[in-house]
Amino acid sequence: MDPAKRASVGARSNARDDVRSETQLERKVKDWLCYGEDLGLAPYYRDRPPLHAIAVSVTAPIESHSVATSSAISAAAAAAAIPGNVPATMAAATPGRAPVAPINVAPSPSASQKPATASTILAATSPSLFEAIERIAGDTLPRIREDIGDCTRCKLHKGRTKIVFGTGNPNADLMFVGEGPGRDEDLSGEPFVGRAGKLLTDMIKAMGLQREDVYIANVVKCRPPENRLPEKDEIATCSPYLMRQIDTIKPKVICTLGSCSAQTLLQSAQSISKLRGEWFDFRGTKLMPTYHPAYLLRNPAAKPEVWKDLQKVMAVLGLQPKKR
Repeated sequence: MDPAKRASVGARSNARDDVRSETQLERKVKDWLCYGEDLGLAPYYRDRPPLHAIAVSVTAPIESHSVATSSAISAAAAAAAIPGNVPATMAAATPGRAPVAPINVAPSPSASQKPATASTILAATSPSLFEAIERIAGDTLPRIREDIGDCTRCKLHKGRTKIVFGTGNPNADLMFVGEGPGRDEDLSGEPFVGRAGKLLTDMIKAMGLQREDVYIANVVKCRPPENRLPEKDEIATCSPYLMRQIDTIKPKVICTLGSCSAQTLLQSAQSISKLRGEWFDFRGTKLMPTYHPAYLLRNPAAKPEVWKDLQKVMAVLGLQPKKR
């Protein structure tokens, strides 16, 4: 065959392949959208304005609340002891649930760098599913609980004992968000009441607060089997109720505990080790990710890092640490 004709036939063949490929892609997109419709996710992705990564400088100086930074802790030293600047209520550590493997936002400045004179709030690196959710006028926590009812919307209901809605001050300035209930929480119907919950209580007390002063909730409200992380469909079904809780409480600061809650609210795939210690903006509210208490039970050397994160929260809320 003449080379020119061969090239022409090849071009037409490639064009047909491209059309078929585009048709398959369009079909996949349509199937995905239909799946989203079935889950009730349409309001999250329809008419949502784009959200780009930005850094907003906060004008209020925080020199008086700056946190002393320590040099990097070697692995041997970390395993041997907890530094003395961690409150006594957080010092004790016992083995617990296996840590969640960290699953990347700009790294924190090194200790040798000069502390910034103002805090920086980062936006999520991708559009949030929650940006398009409108606040419900007159919404209340009892109304949200009533709307949840005896929920059977996802497969987690099959193994639960009780729905774990949330607990604490409905007008709290500080809200903690975890991933999901564990065994103790499933039996009691309250979040963070097991061994990890006791450590969270100690962390709250170290900040100069009581559990009754804050609000505590989870991304999902039924216990995942074997305490596994919630799956995407479970999060998509249950997290809108968490959003309503946040909108109703209107906290000044949200502190996410662990990778699941941070990644869910920020719609980020960055690991918790990269996200923690940084301020983010979540629908106009400051958000601080940190490690989950269950992770600290198995990795007590990470407690100083969490205490640094909590000190940043305390600075924003004007809190003083509990005296020993």
